[in-house]
Amino acid sequence: MTASAGSSEPFVLVEIDGPVRVLTLNEPARRNPLGVPMRRELRAALEAAHADDACRVLVITGAGPAFCSGADLASMPRGDRADARDRLHLMADLISLLVEGPLPVVAAVDGAAVGAGTSLAAACDYVVVGRSATFGAIFGRIGLVADSGLHWTLPRRVGPGPARRMLLRGKLLGAEEARGLGLVDELVGDGASLAAARDVAADLATAAPLALAATKRLLANPPATLAETLHAEECAQVELFETADFAEGNDAFFAKRRPVFHGR
Repeated sequence: MTASAGSSEPFVLVEIDGPVRVLTLNEPARRNPLGVPMRRELRAALEAAHADDACRVLVITGAGPAFCSGADLASMPRGDRADARDRLHLMADLISLLVEGPLPVVAAVDGAAVGAGTSLAAACDYVVVGRSATFGAIFGRIGLVADSGLHWTLPRRVGPGPARRMLLRGKLLGAEEARGLGLVDELVGDGASLAAARDVAADLATAAPLALAATKRLLANPPATLAETLHAEECAQVELFETADFAEGNDAFFAKRRPVFHGR
């Protein structure tokens, strides 16, 4: 891992808490901008988590007073298309791992989550925020278009109308307004988002991992018609009927006990 600027600390801290893995963006002095080194470390951490059978749920948060202040403007290329594409490809990898990966992802947001920070939060499955959190697709303010999948994730969270307004006007949203739109799932006190996100993650970790992964696949690639949806659900369900986890869940239901799933 590379060290964050002026520090021996990595750009992404990884904490393993039983089946839950907490990934912390770690450049607090600069409000955790998503520069190239941080993107690389976060991608590696996500890939490692997805490859670890012991990991059931991910939590993403930011060190210090902010979640993520967006891309690292100080290091952005001017006129270097190859470098720009490399940066965007890294971000595309991150968003794909969050949205299409099998693990549920909970975002714990305090402070600013703007630009690419909004994109990162919108790509997570469940978003917990402190009351002073702010969001905004502010790309237009610096002459850029929203990236990091936000044209795909944002309409699916808030609907096409609010997404259009956010993307075109670039206004900052407070936590209450973001919750009202559907960008935020749970609102807590300032400084409490990580503890609340851990609670959500611990609850998700008790669910059948294969079923959660199937749910994420269906949500990430929604069929276009009802008939296609019914077929996709059928294919997923038939496979799950054959799993040891379904047998365990069925037995536990009739025995009136809590099931213990193993992802098999």
